[in-house]
Amino acid sequence: MQLVDTHVHINFADFRPDLDEIAAAWRANGIAHLVHSCVEPDEFAELQTIADRFPEVSLAVGLHPLDMDKWTATTAEAIESLARSEQRVVAIGETGLDFYKANDHDTQAEAFWAQLEIAHRLDLPVIVHCRDAADDTAQLVERFQSEVGPVTGVMHCWAGNPEETQRFLKLGFYISFSGIVTFKNAHQVKASALSVPSNRLLVETDCPFLTPAPKRKERRNQPANVLYVARHLAEIRQESLETLAEQTTKNAIALFRLPVSRSVLVSQP
Repeated sequence: MQLVDTHVHINFADFRPDLDEIAAAWRANGIAHLVHSCVEPDEFAELQTIADRFPEVSLAVGLHPLDMDKWTATTAEAIESLARSEQRVVAIGETGLDFYKANDHDTQAEAFWAQLEIAHRLDLPVIVHCRDAADDTAQLVERFQSEVGPVTGVMHCWAGNPEETQRFLKLGFYISFSGIVTFKNAHQVKASALSVPSNRLLVETDCPFLTPAPKRKERRNQPANVLYVARHLAEIRQESLETLAEQTTKNAIALFRLPVSRSVLVSQP
């Protein structure tokens, strides 16, 4: 059995002291591949170094919506240039809208649209961050698909309600669940997880954030813990862990065109 963690940030300082041990742990838990998201283009060289070190890591490049102070007239060009220059880039992002912590709505929308254009030109999926902005995000994607052309991707670390979930599914997006779905009071997220068809479901950690149960006492999340996300999703969807792991891995390979072929034996902690 194998799993794909579709959203990690293992370049963060939290992992510098023991990244080899972190990699050993994800391999022991059957994590066959990781998609490393990008917060800003300036960190991309670090991401490449990690991918050099761990061949099971694929990359994304983009600018996070909470980093609009770094959005300039040349940022989109830099993102596209990096994506074109590196064959391990499998997505653009993370990008999107976050109206929970910021009110620069127009700049976020401009940057999101520009990154959708890059994804469209390069035929790559987008990794979408969406917080307190589901309606605006969906409207922008709907307008883009109508005016520019097709674009697909994943709603990462999804915490929306079932109605919002269905809207993004209709737009052709995958839905990825993080440790939030394991939280006791995450009733809305659990309801959304039940509404996603099996061929659009993904799992992630968003590490070092959002450690899932039963590892909540560990302040630093890590890729190995995507196993607990998958196990909880399987329980609430009344599927076997093996079935869910096989399907979400298949979905990740399809969306990101991942080079995952080897079989990985997973332990059962």
